Amino acid sequence: MDSATSERRTPLRASADNGLKIVVVGGFGAGKTTMVRSVSEIRPLTTEETMTQAGEAVDDVSAVRGKTATTVAFDFGRISLDARNVLYLFGAPGQERFWFLWDRLFSGALGAVVLVDTRRIDDSWYAIDRLERHGTPFIVACNDFGGPAFTPEQIRDSLDLDPHVPLITCDARSRESGKLVLITLVEHIRALYADPARAPRQELV
Repeated sequence: MDSATSERRTPLRASADNGLKIVVVGGFGAGKTTMVRSVSEIRPLTTEETMTQAGEAVDDVSAVRGKTATTVAFDFGRISLDARNVLYLFGAPGQERFWFLWDRLFSGALGAVVLVDTRRIDDSWYAIDRLERHGTPFIVACNDFGGPAFTPEQIRDSLDLDPHVPLITCDARSRESGKLVLITLVEHIRALYADPARAPRQELV
């Protein structure tokens, strides 16, 4: 058994007593399941089902023709920050018909990552709107699909992002890149709570 496999099966330490919930959300096919898989230190729980022709009448698959499976509930992974603090990762489904699940996933979340495919920036608007309404702190991570290059200013303008919301690029397939995304989110949340005037106030669900 190689070290990578062993690491994926690392048991949770008995000293871990502080679980922090993070949600990865974004448009259909933006790479949410891929990111949860890449950063999780355990074998992630996924609820992917094979996409069929029947689903084409419900979901817009025109921009994700190569996609063969999709999340129908949520994905779950885990990553230990240290001996006491653990991040629990929840990947939200991207199809519009499953958006009703999002508010429940946001409930109790420390923060969220909005994963963006810059070829389909408009698909991210709803996620940002729901997070802002819910009062959940978030960052925006642009997943590299090799699409057209946009400046950070162009992306911020397209998403109408608050200037205080971090915007970074990432590769959802890379564990190191995914870790950097989570570190950026945690640092952003820490900065928010350090300033009482900007501390998030989540609505009750």
